[in-house]
Amino acid sequence: MSLAFKVVIPARFASTRLPGKPLLDIAGKPMIAHVCARAQEAGAEEVVVATDNAEIQQVVTALGIRVVMTDPNHQSGTERIAEVARLCGWDRDQIIVNLQGDEPLIPPALISEVAQTLANQKLAGIATLAAKISNVAEIFNPNAVKVVLNRMGYALYFSRAPIPWERDSFGQLDAQPSGKIDYLRHIGMYAYTVGFLERYCAWEPSILETIEALEQLRILWQGEAIAVSVVDTTPQAGVDTPEDLARVTQILTIN
Repeated sequence: MSLAFKVVIPARFASTRLPGKPLLDIAGKPMIAHVCARAQEAGAEEVVVATDNAEIQQVVTALGIRVVMTDPNHQSGTERIAEVARLCGWDRDQIIVNLQGDEPLIPPALISEVAQTLANQKLAGIATLAAKISNVAEIFNPNAVKVVLNRMGYALYFSRAPIPWERDSFGQLDAQPSGKIDYLRHIGMYAYTVGFLERYCAWEPSILETIEALEQLRILWQGEAIAVSVVDTTPQAGVDTPEDLARVTQILTIN
C-alpha cells in the first residue's frame, strides 16, 4: 500500500527580486503550474496551494488544484502550512510535505522520499533530506547549509559553516578537509505531521536560528529530533533571480 501524504505549496506574490514570482511564465505555463505538476507526479494524495493573493488563487483554481487563502502576516511558509492544516481539519498524524512554490525543477522522487523518511520512523515529527558534497568549494560556501547526523540518521546540527571541522587544521590558512568524513549539504524540503506543526508554531525563535539564519535550528533548540535521509540527487536551484528564471525556462523548454 502506497504512503498517503499531502503536499502544501506556499506561494507568495510579493518578491523583492521577482514580483509575482509564482505566476511568471516558464515554457508557456505559470511557474506554480510546474511546481504543482511535480507534486502530483510524486504521488501525493492531495496538492494544496497556500496563498494570500487572489490572482494566484484564480490561476491555481483553473488548474484544478485546491487553494487555501491564508493570513498575509505569516512570517514563514511553515506557519502558513500550519494554518492550512487547521483550516482543512487534518488529523494530527497526517503527513504534509512543504514544497516551495519556486522549485519547478524539483525531482518528484525527492518529494515522496522525504514523506517516506518521516513515515519510516517514530522518534521525529519532521523529516528532511541531505546529499553528499563533492565540490570542496561548496563546503566553504555559506549559502550551502551543512548538516551533521548521528548514527541513527537524525540531525545533530545545521550550519552555514564547514561542519564538522578537524581540530588539527582549525585556524590554519588554506586548510582543506582531509576526506576522512563525508560532508552533507542540507536539501531544504520538509515533511511534518500536523501535530508537530502545532507544537512548532507555539515556539519562540531561538538564538541559534537568529545567529545562523536557519529556521530549523529552532527545532533542535527545543530538543526535538529531525530525521534526515541522505539521497543521491541534489536538486537544481529554484528561481530567485531573473538569471534563475532564464536558466529554468531553458531547461523546461528543451524538455
